[in-house]
Amino acid sequence: MVGGTGWMYVSLHRYGELPSWLAAGAVLALCAALSLYLALACAAWATWRTRRWALDALLFGAVWLLAETARALILTGFPWAASAYALVDSPFDALAPWLGAYGMGQVLATVIAALVLPLCLRQGFRPMAAVAVITGAVLWALHAAAPPFAQPLGRPLQVTLLQGNVPQDQKFVPEHQGPALAWLARQLVAAKGDLVMAPETAIPLLPEQLPPQLWEGVLRQFHNTPRAALLGVPLGSFSRGYTNSVVGISQQTRSLEGGVYRYNKHHLVPFGEVIPWGFRWFVDLMNMPLGDFTRGPRNAPSFQVAGQWIAPNICYEDLFGEELAARFTSGQTPAPTILANVSNLAWFGESVAIHQHLQIARLRSLEFQRPTIRSTNTGSTVVIDHQGRVTDRLPTNIRGVLVAQVQGMSGLTPYARWAGPFGLWPLIVLAALIVVGVGRRAHQAS
Repeated sequence: MVGGTGWMYVSLHRYGELPSWLAAGAVLALCAALSLYLALACAAWATWRTRRWALDALLFGAVWLLAETARALILTGFPWAASAYALVDSPFDALAPWLGAYGMGQVLATVIAALVLPLCLRQGFRPMAAVAVITGAVLWALHAAAPPFAQPLGRPLQVTLLQGNVPQDQKFVPEHQGPALAWLARQLVAAKGDLVMAPETAIPLLPEQLPPQLWEGVLRQFHNTPRAALLGVPLGSFSRGYTNSVVGISQQTRSLEGGVYRYNKHHLVPFGEVIPWGFRWFVDLMNMPLGDFTRGPRNAPSFQVAGQWIAPNICYEDLFGEELAARFTSGQTPAPTILANVSNLAWFGESVAIHQHLQIARLRSLEFQRPTIRSTNTGSTVVIDHQGRVTDRLPTNIRGVLVAQVQGMSGLTPYARWAGPFGLWPLIVLAALIVVGVGRRAHQAS
């Protein structure tokens, strides 16, 4: 777990200015807590196993799913290192539009257990061969014969994705904000095509802190063109509270807070964006500007651009596929045809977090068979097609502009249909029934 989330030390120590010993201790404590879920799952499996390889394999997959979903839900959840993200670009990714990430993880755990347990129980290689053949046949059939659940809708959009590459230790320093904001304003005005998108907190100031003349000229440019923009900016005020938001700018926009579209981040990051009860002392030790945001609604409408419906999410919100699924079935607006993620991973330096987050976004595209456009501060700024393939990208840690075509898609995957209204509960109930059933057999045999 430390290998998957150890990059948090960078944000806590280098940018949060915590002492190294406290930052390291906090990371180790979190990793220990996250590992506890899987440790308890393994303990439960060891207690309830029947020594029948097929039943025990089913039991292992079920307790694995319960552990991963518990880690995703309890105390707001932190499912960053879920096992399914290792399956992108593997035959198992054919399961994504059917089962989602946690169902994929359950299948993987079940198959691995079914391959190993016959040897452990000295039952020879025949069961292993049968499992391998059946698994391969099912995955091949899903890749070769499964119908596409999504179809192209309308014409492709031309999008311009901005990557400001503002170092985190300069982002909130006044003398560095002027040049960064000037570059952003120039790119918003110069962008061509249908949509220009800027990263999370591309504007790192509340509207009351901004000079009015800076944005009046930019907004006027959008009054005379059908081009639209999605822009990461905190909205609100210090007195009324503020949100981590994406504002949609179009011909009707007259101010940053008076846009035709606004998305407020719903799933806030503990300690960074919302302060858990009893931990104010810990947050006060850190250099964390604009903490303690107000939460937005879970089901948010999409932003319409040139016949496409774009669903923004902010930073690590795209870890929570079940929450994105609700936006496909809420009925507030038509189902999203394009997913859009704005992020600022400068908090984590040049760590593996950038590449992990890209893998997460690719799996979301596979689950919903939707393209994803990502505009980030330091990377990865990319376009992902509806099959999870990166089609266009900028190098990380440079200032740049990515111009690309993206084709919106319509139609719902099975995962979107069941996870939209019910979340993860169908998987949890199924896994719990397996645990109860196998556990009873183990009790009767003892």
